[in-house]
Amino acid sequence: MQEPGTGKEKEKKREFIRYIGVASTVGINMVVSTFVGFALGYWVLDRYLNTYPWFTIVLTFLGIFAGFRFLFRIAKKAEEKNED
Repeated sequence: MQEPGTGKEKEKKREFIRYIGVASTVGINMVVSTFVGFALGYWVLDRYLNTYPWFTIVLTFLGIFAGFRFLFRIAKKAEEKNED
C-alpha cells in the first residue's frame, strides 16, 4: 500500500534533479564556450596570422557572449514553463 503524498514527493525530487541538471549544463556551457573562443583566437588565428592578442580578445568575448546567450535562452524557457 502506498503512503499518501509519496507521488508528490517523487515528483518534487525529479523536478529538483532536473533543475540541478539544467544549472550544471549552463555552468559547463559558459566555461566551454569561453574556452573555445579563447583557443580559436590564441592557438589558431593569432599564431598563424601573427596578430596576437587581437583575435584572442575578440573571440574570447564572443565565447562569453555565446555562453550568456545560452543562459538567457534557458532562463526564458524556465520562465515560460513556470507561467504555464
